[in-house]
Amino acid sequence: MTPPLYIALRFLTHRKRALLLSLSGVVFGVAIFICTQAQTQGFARYFIDSTIGSNGAVVIKSRFRPRYEPLMVSSKSSNGKGPRRLYFEGITDANEIMRVSRQFSNVVSCSPVMRGTLSARAGFEDATVDLYGIDPALHAQTTDLLHQLIEGEFDDFRNNTSAVIVGSRLAEILQIGVGDTVQLLSPNGEYWRLTVAAIARAGVGSIDSTRIYSHSRVAQTLLQRPFGASMIIYKLRDPDRAPALASHFEKLFQHDASSWQEREQSTLQLFLTLRMSVAITVSLIILLAGFGIFNVLTMSVLAKIKEIAILRSMGYRRIDISAIFLWQGALIAVAGSVVGCLLGGLMTWGVSHIPIRIRGLLYADHFLVTWAWRHYFWATLLAIIAVFIASYVPARRAAELPPVVTLRGSSV
Repeated sequence: MTPPLYIALRFLTHRKRALLLSLSGVVFGVAIFICTQAQTQGFARYFIDSTIGSNGAVVIKSRFRPRYEPLMVSSKSSNGKGPRRLYFEGITDANEIMRVSRQFSNVVSCSPVMRGTLSARAGFEDATVDLYGIDPALHAQTTDLLHQLIEGEFDDFRNNTSAVIVGSRLAEILQIGVGDTVQLLSPNGEYWRLTVAAIARAGVGSIDSTRIYSHSRVAQTLLQRPFGASMIIYKLRDPDRAPALASHFEKLFQHDASSWQEREQSTLQLFLTLRMSVAITVSLIILLAGFGIFNVLTMSVLAKIKEIAILRSMGYRRIDISAIFLWQGALIAVAGSVVGCLLGGLMTWGVSHIPIRIRGLLYADHFLVTWAWRHYFWATLLAIIAVFIASYVPARRAAELPPVVTLRGSSV
């Protein structure tokens, strides 16, 4: 152990109460930062996994072609961003697009979907529903539909073309269950009677309250569409690379393609703003702990003037005196961060077991948390920076004390 470190330990242990107060500020600041970040990111991660598991990481939709404006007249709506597009509903050759796109290394699987909005009726209840006509085998490979079923069996849906899977909240609205009948109103005014084979819960309110899955052929006939699919959804090995792949698909297939980041941009911005707001608020706790450490070290300098002067007269340099007080801050930062990380992990585990009923944007029965090393890293880094800033000024002040004048003053 170096002499400055040993002296720093002696100085710290001399005022135990002040040391505990400073240490507790760092500990609770680090712990609360970790716990709050785990909660806010937990809800965001759950939403991302649920929406990717239900709607795919990339979606290809309508075919388009450039709409060329007159050469001498610029379009006011284009805003200088290139020619506008003329869209055509539906995908005419979904099988060929899927065959080519499967050759990309990031693509795990893909599934064609016939989508449309209809009115549904069950008993005396009515609702507007989002109909998804799917190929059961391909959709099960591409999405988390198998894991989302809370009632019924997927085989009962796959083996019966007149069967449907209904979202959990929509089933509550229509007051139906497995084995019941739901009527879907086609555009020509004819009601189709279909049997509920299963109930699915995606965990996202906008999906669970509107979606009904049927076989693609049934949906095509019911919606009276001339094309075989209205969109293709993709499952990717790396969903974070979805924007680049969507842009490439758009140029390659001349179809509108969007990533999950683009599709859920507003909700993701909401979660990001919430995380930043919580991080800033909790960082104030660590900042206040830094002020406490500043006061403790400043008082330590004033109380140890005579000792500092003796050390200077014994040959200790200014840098050695500064090191003594910087070591005190470093010891507080390290001990506070270690204990704070342990307490933060314990608080996160405890919060994840608190029951809570959420039935809005998300579906959850308890607090959702994410375990990530980044939370511990940033909490520790913030603590180290705050403590270093709080320690620097007292350390510099101690180093600048003149030893001869100080000794004369202390002997009076």
